[in-house]
Amino acid sequence: MTHEFPQWFEGSEYMHRVAKAIAKHGPIARTTLAQLLGLSQGALSRITGDLIYAGVIEELPADAVTRGPLPQGFVAKESSDRRGRPQTALALCANARTFIGIKAQGTSAIAAAVNAHGEVVSGRHDGTFPDRTPEQVVETLARLVRECQTDIAATPLPAPTAVGVAIGGHVTDDSVVTFAPFLRWDHDVDLGSMLENATGLPCSIYNDIDSLLVDASWFGPGVGLEAFAVLTIGVGVGYSLAMRGEPVTYPDKSYGLLGHVLVDPEGPRCTAGHIGCAQCLTDDSLANQYSRMIGRACTFDDFARDARAGLPQAMQLVDLTCFRLGSLIATIANIAMPSKVMVAGESAFLAKMSIDSIRDGINRYRHNQAAPVQFTVVDHDWQLWAKAAASRVIARYIG
Repeated sequence: MTHEFPQWFEGSEYMHRVAKAIAKHGPIARTTLAQLLGLSQGALSRITGDLIYAGVIEELPADAVTRGPLPQGFVAKESSDRRGRPQTALALCANARTFIGIKAQGTSAIAAAVNAHGEVVSGRHDGTFPDRTPEQVVETLARLVRECQTDIAATPLPAPTAVGVAIGGHVTDDSVVTFAPFLRWDHDVDLGSMLENATGLPCSIYNDIDSLLVDASWFGPGVGLEAFAVLTIGVGVGYSLAMRGEPVTYPDKSYGLLGHVLVDPEGPRCTAGHIGCAQCLTDDSLANQYSRMIGRACTFDDFARDARAGLPQAMQLVDLTCFRLGSLIATIANIAMPSKVMVAGESAFLAKMSIDSIRDGINRYRHNQAAPVQFTVVDHDWQLWAKAAASRVIARYIG
């Protein structure tokens, strides 16, 4: 049994474009929205009227809300006509729909329900896999879905519309997992169909890094940017790029290809034999590097504890790691030319401990007359990754 993935409303391409723009940039004035989309005021009024009638958007007093972010480089022209009804702003009806997002890891998963604006509206739900077989994984994910449904049932919010699951791996058709190293799957698993059958809800499966990218491009620091990149560090190194808010697609992008880009010609050798590649930023590599520095075996957690305590050798490795991270950010900026790079992942906290070293690494590999590379570091929380899976479903539901 499969469930056709629903859309919030039926309408023209422009109707969907307007709804997407309001979701990303709202609250936004009609005049600004018309300029942004190149529509006449009459056409926009008809479309927004239909969207209001369908319960997708709502009008808010313009002077009572904070305006949303506008696209990079866009400057709205003030209307000279002040006649007519008072100015209002258009916003998505955030609580008109709910969705469930899940982040599946190697041996566990975390889930949360969100509203249509990607805001968490449920408790945090965790589950572990007794083993990593697809059947056991689906059983755990289905239980998390039921727990989120129970949370929502206790509120005035509507029942969840669909489920999104983010995994570290390669996915085709938003359903079939073809490669998931952390789950130890190296064969095709139609996880979307299996979870739909177990929950009775439409389900989509996505790569986790792409999910973070979409979440940031719709509801976070990537909104309105011409080009935006996400770089993650932790168990592995991940990367994804968006152009005008849409992920750049490439068949092999979810195989961790950035993880073997050179960041330090004098760095350690990775398991594949490369010297100084980006694998030196991973947790296992950092544990090995720190073990050699202090002369005894230690784990990444040992290194993180010593770094937080400010031990000199640990801080030396933090500074070196952040310099290497900066060189990787510079490489991304030089080739892909994003307006901003978002650093995330389990080990992103290291980046906050030596921001100056990141800048030094960027400057080492960046032309001195080039524009400064903008980057932001987000605090790690697996619930953010679960929310990001739901954001991908929202983008599909509205689009």
